[in-house]
Amino acid sequence: MSVPVLAIVGFSNSGKTTLMEKLIAALAAEGLDVCSIKHSHHQPEMDTPGKDSWRHKHAGAKGSLLVGPEQLLMVADIQKPLTPQEMADAYFPHADLVLVEGYASMPCAKIEVVREARSADMRCEASELLAVVTDMQDLSVNIPKLDLNDTQQVTTFILDWLKRDS
Repeated sequence: MSVPVLAIVGFSNSGKTTLMEKLIAALAAEGLDVCSIKHSHHQPEMDTPGKDSWRHKHAGAKGSLLVGPEQLLMVADIQKPLTPQEMADAYFPHADLVLVEGYASMPCAKIEVVREARSADMRCEASELLAVVTDMQDLSVNIPKLDLNDTQQVTTFILDWLKRDS
């Protein structure tokens, strides 16, 4: 069985990261094992240049794990872009939910953040979305419209979606 994946999408500076942070805390407080994936359009620095794990990778290792007492960091080459679902199933099989920030064009369940101070436009078509989270009273959509400032409302929506989807 696949791990439930939900992408939080929207334009840059729309409030995706802030909402993700609040949702992770709220869903974890509900007892869920929540994991996250952050999509970036540019290649971020994945390791500290000069450190042992960086040296292993640059010597030719296809993958490298840096392991501490409570965390690990994996850096590995990928042959093709992976979908959020492929990553969730491979790396977080134990999770109750994987929240993904970004990946607006990938096929998976999505909630879009639309913040008035950023843009009145939506990045995705409403037909691609489960809901929209916004601070705009006059945004007209034919899907559930959730209050950007009401994390509990959004959390409850996600919990209900998880129950329906299971």
